Amino acid sequence: MIDRTIPVTEDELHAYVDGELPTERRGDVEAWLAAHPEDAERVQSWRAMAESLHARYDQVANEPVPQRLELERLEREPRRWIYGSIAAALIAFVAGGGVGWFARGEANTPATLQSFTEDALDAHRLYVVEVRHPVEVPGSERAHLQQWLTKRCGWDVRAPELASAGLKLVGGRLLPGPKGPASFLMYESASGERFTVYTAKAATEAAQMRYIALDHDSAMFWADRGVGYVVSGGNDRERLAQVARAVYEQVEKSGG
Repeated sequence: MIDRTIPVTEDELHAYVDGELPTERRGDVEAWLAAHPEDAERVQSWRAMAESLHARYDQVANEPVPQRLELERLEREPRRWIYGSIAAALIAFVAGGGVGWFARGEANTPATLQSFTEDALDAHRLYVVEVRHPVEVPGSERAHLQQWLTKRCGWDVRAPELASAGLKLVGGRLLPGPKGPASFLMYESASGERFTVYTAKAATEAAQMRYIALDHDSAMFWADRGVGYVVSGGNDRERLAQVARAVYEQVEKSGG
């Protein structure tokens, strides 16, 4: 006989969606969902999101974590980058009005652009597929997230408000960057569309906005006041530009 008095936790609901729930608990969860339509609706939305993410990213979901994203790299000397095929794919991108979309000094070198875009896109592809654990600190703890990342990274980390672009903060995590810690923020739309904002120390004071497209993902990069920014998302360039512009404008407004 099913004991319906045992409450079902949110972790169990996620495990049910992921197919990781113990067999002996599955009946309890299904009975709970039958009696709680709001939870049943949430489970259905998570399942739809998971199916969408897996359809898009299954080819990279099981790849090992790239060495450059291992946290132990925070204790190592910065790496030296070589020119590669990713740098050849970089092109200048000019979108919308405003001086901010143009170089305010000498353009950054391809090698530096390579290091940022490669790290950021690897992190994006690695974590965007996660349904249960995409971040370390949830967006509901925005103040704590910003304070923690600011302390660890050494510059003022602010999670942009992207409601105007239809995006809500999922949360963030700390990652290794080319020259020390990097902050990583994830945003999500109501339909499950995800964008990430990666920031790390940059070797230059200014750079022209750059665009790169790899497979099903793309990113935009710029640097300001010694900090580099990469906004990553899908392959819709106009949509990415909208999100990157919103991030850029808030960074400029806050003074970096």
